[in-house]
Amino acid sequence: MSKAFERYQKRKLISSYFSVVLSIGLVLFLLGALGILVLNTKKLADHFKEQITISVFLKDNAKQVEVEQLQKSLALAEYTRTSTYVSKEEAAEAYSEEIGEDFMEFLGENPLKNSVDITLKADYVSTLQIEEIAAELAEKDYVEEVSYDRPLIALLTENVKRISFWILVASALFTGIAVLLINSSIRLSIYSKRFIIKTMQMVGATKMFIRRPFIWTNLRLGMLGAVLALLMLGASLYYLDLNFPELGLLQDEVLLGGLFIGVFTLGILISFLSTYFATQRFLNLRTDDLYY
Repeated sequence: MSKAFERYQKRKLISSYFSVVLSIGLVLFLLGALGILVLNTKKLADHFKEQITISVFLKDNAKQVEVEQLQKSLALAEYTRTSTYVSKEEAAEAYSEEIGEDFMEFLGENPLKNSVDITLKADYVSTLQIEEIAAELAEKDYVEEVSYDRPLIALLTENVKRISFWILVASALFTGIAVLLINSSIRLSIYSKRFIIKTMQMVGATKMFIRRPFIWTNLRLGMLGAVLALLMLGASLYYLDLNFPELGLLQDEVLLGGLFIGVFTLGILISFLSTYFATQRFLNLRTDDLYY
């Protein structure tokens, strides 16, 4: 009879531990997936920012040496991602293909200008910074005009800020929910042992002595849950990268490594704090309150 009861208690304990590990693993997995979304949202926003083009149109009397100096200075500028020289003939050919007819047949001449097309690094794509860059380029004597899509840049900047803000709000909210869910799982696990805690306290055991085995047990459970979450995250990333390689999810190894370390650390930290405060609560309860 006693062996059967021991086996029952052991199965019950294993089931309780499994539930805690699974709960921690699933919550941390969802939190890590949100972290991946945040990282790739920035990458996607940067991708769109870097498609913005500034066209520097040159005067017809611009010397070749001046054009070369401009290209070299742009190539060395900290804000430049790419710079491409486009002759007026190339521009005319591209425009003719775009409209589907040769516009120079009825104009009799090519009204377009030689230009240098610049794409900027994402950190420099803002209305104020682009205005400063355009003003600096327009001061050169051989520059006819500096052109870029101002409304598009303003709209893009505004939308990126709005999306980033709401993603941060969602991240903070989801982190809070994750903490509460993990805390609830651990509290339920400790709740089932509240009478053992009070019995140990009544026979003279110190709070630290009582608390220590609970903390170590739940720290190990938190580590197992974090490892489970990282395995699921790794499998999901591998699957997505295999089927959608254009997303480049596995390219930034440093950020992914930081995310994985953060998820693992968060699992340990939440487990420790939840266990500490849950045991503290039951240690401070009166014996009569344990039944409610």
